Amino acid sequence: MNWINKISFYRNIRNEEPNKELAAELAASENSKGIKEISQYLYDKNKSVASDCLAVLYTIGYTKPELIKDYTEDFIKLLKSKNNRMVWGSIIALSSIAEIEPDKIFNNIDLIIQTMKTGTLITEVWGIKALVNLSLQNKGYKEELLSLLFDYLEKCRPIDFAKRVETILPIIANSEENEIICRIIELKTQELTDAQKKKLKTVINKHNKVSSIKIQTA
Repeated sequence: MNWINKISFYRNIRNEEPNKELAAELAASENSKGIKEISQYLYDKNKSVASDCLAVLYTIGYTKPELIKDYTEDFIKLLKSKNNRMVWGSIIALSSIAEIEPDKIFNNIDLIIQTMKTGTLITEVWGIKALVNLSLQNKGYKEELLSLLFDYLEKCRPIDFAKRVETILPIIANSEENEIICRIIELKTQELTDAQKKKLKTVINKHNKVSSIKIQTA
C-alpha cells in the first residue's frame, strides 16, 4: 500500500480530513513503515504534498508522540523553512515530542525562540507549549526558560491571556514563581473584558482544584 496516496492532496480534497484520517489509521496500528513513508515526503518539491505529510505526522504526535520522535531532527530543520505552514507544523510536532526528546530539542532552543519571535501567532502559541513541556522535563531548562515564558505572558493579547495562563500554570512549583505569576495576572486583569475575566477565573479555579500551589486573585 502506498500511504502517500491517502493524503489530502492526492485525494483532491481541500481540507485536513484525509490527513487526520490517515494519521489516526497509522497511529492506531503503530505503523512505523507507513509513518516513515510519509516522512520521506517532508521535503517534496510540491509544497502541498510536504505540508500534508507534516500534518499527518504532527497529528499522530497529539496522541502517540513516540511514533514521530525519530523525525525530531527533520522538524528542527524545517523551522528554517520559508513556508510558514511547515514552520508552525514543525513547532507543533516538537511540542508533542518535547517530553520524549527534551535534550535534542533544547540543544536547538535558540533556533526555536528565534522562530517564535519571527513566526506567526500559531508558531508562538505552540512554541510556548514546547517551552513549557521542556521545563517540565528538566529543572535546568526551566530555570533558563521561565523568565521568557513570563515575558510572553505579560505581552500577550488580552483575548489570549486565559489560554496562556492555562498553558504556563503547570510549571509553577514554588511560592516565588507563584508570586510572579499572580502579579502578572493582577496587572493584566485590568486590560480584560468581563468575558475574558470569566475565562481566566475558570482556568484558575480548575488549576487550584488539583495543584498544591494555589493562585490567589483579587
